[in-house]
Amino acid sequence: MSEELDYIKHLAPGFDRGRVLQDLMNHFGDDVWRFAYFLTRRADAADDLSQEVFLSAYTSLHAYRGDGSVKGWLLKITRNKALHYLQSAFVRKVTLTDMFKASGSAPGADTVFFDRMESRSLWEAVMSLPRKYRELLILDYHYGLSRRETADLLGVPEGTVKSRAHRARKKLAQMLDGEKGAVGP
Repeated sequence: MSEELDYIKHLAPGFDRGRVLQDLMNHFGDDVWRFAYFLTRRADAADDLSQEVFLSAYTSLHAYRGDGSVKGWLLKITRNKALHYLQSAFVRKVTLTDMFKASGSAPGADTVFFDRMESRSLWEAVMSLPRKYRELLILDYHYGLSRRETADLLGVPEGTVKSRAHRARKKLAQMLDGEKGAVGP
């Protein structure tokens, strides 16, 4: 999305928070959902986390200082909520029990989403990477965040972002080369 909601940096007292929330959801709803899904690998969790992210943004609109992009701010909230979700004991139990469920149901939103992707194998490879590499690739290629914004979002130095991104690309290339070798002559 090329247009940022710059007016959010200059909100005056008495602004229509409902309208601002609607703008945020319209412009960044898909981005927030996808990032939550990329981090959790669960469509149901992405649904819940997206709602939590926008509720959190709604209640803390006054705290947005405009230091980075609005998208970066929302993705940082998404990451924090997703990490908290992944650390909860409930998630560990549910994820374990989901592994033993029968798979005779209709395809979920995650399956439909990846079926629409031009390169399913690429996204599957990205999703199989460790989270610290997966996050970097997604924030860089999918969301187009700068190295500085990514560093701020992840809470690590820019040098760490650069080295992890290099390792992530190298790992991804190895995975994709290995996949081609298994299929090719």
